[in-house]
Amino acid sequence: KSMLFLGFLFLGLALPVTQGRIIPKCEMVRILRRNGFEGFEGTTVADWMCLVQHESGFNTKAYNNNGPSRDYGIFQINSKYWCNDGRTAGAKNACQISCSRLQDDNIEDDIRCAKKIAREAHGLSPWYGWRDHCRGRNLSSYVRGC
Repeated sequence: KSMLFLGFLFLGLALPVTQGRIIPKCEMVRILRRNGFEGFEGTTVADWMCLVQHESGFNTKAYNNNGPSRDYGIFQINSKYWCNDGRTAGAKNACQISCSRLQDDNIEDDIRCAKKIAREAHGLSPWYGWRDHCRGRNLSSYVRGC
């Protein structure tokens, strides 16, 4: 019985490490506002909140394997163009960053890279989560109460 309990205890301690930090809604709104996302390349904080919700669920360690490339971190930044994961053939690494750094709880470098992507695209069209779930919609609920 005690070994079973220790196993569950271990699982309980191990799971959050693999999940990453889920940034609470209003904290993420404050981070985005503080980092100049309101009005950036014609976007709003609500646009970015919707993007982050649909791309990563506010999880700093989010990861998605797309086959030839992978998406990393809270903004789901792709290894083909923006970061180096050492596994993506022909990667550009335009943000000059290791993809693993996009999966830690410090999102300052994620923010710099996300802004570079939005600047080069003149908006959020590179993100499928934003295009499919946010573009052209009323997004006020993403910032309401914050």
